[in-house]
Amino acid sequence: MKIGDLAQRTGMAASAIRFYEASGLLPAAKRGANGYRVYDELALQRLLVIQTAQRLGFSLDTLRRLMAHGQGDLPHDLVLQSLQERLIEIDAMQSSLSRQRQETEALMSDLQAQWQLGRCLALEPAAQQSPQPWREELSKTS
Repeated sequence: MKIGDLAQRTGMAASAIRFYEASGLLPAAKRGANGYRVYDELALQRLLVIQTAQRLGFSLDTLRRLMAHGQGDLPHDLVLQSLQERLIEIDAMQSSLSRQRQETEALMSDLQAQWQLGRCLALEPAAQQSPQPWREELSKTS
């Protein structure tokens, strides 16, 4: 199939397909007599894997590492290991976001309380901050 057909079947732009080919994630296409790229079903499957991996947040470097093991099937043990590593990254991001949410909610609450009293909230430079620096300032003014 030509690049336009492949682009249509994957929903990718032809430029993205050429990028993946140039970056080594997609094997070089064969060329027809007219010089056009000609892709096979393996290229389609490889692009679908790339799309899925990117949607799950995998980096191109991780994909290169996985795909460096030949043109056929991906090594199952490495795929599972990469998926496990991604789950660990997701858990860490969720934990960080949860802390950020709690701190943001606490700051909003503290700001509203201080503003109702007609006071400003004093913040410290980031290098000197404890997890919630405004709480220390509040205890000093209360």
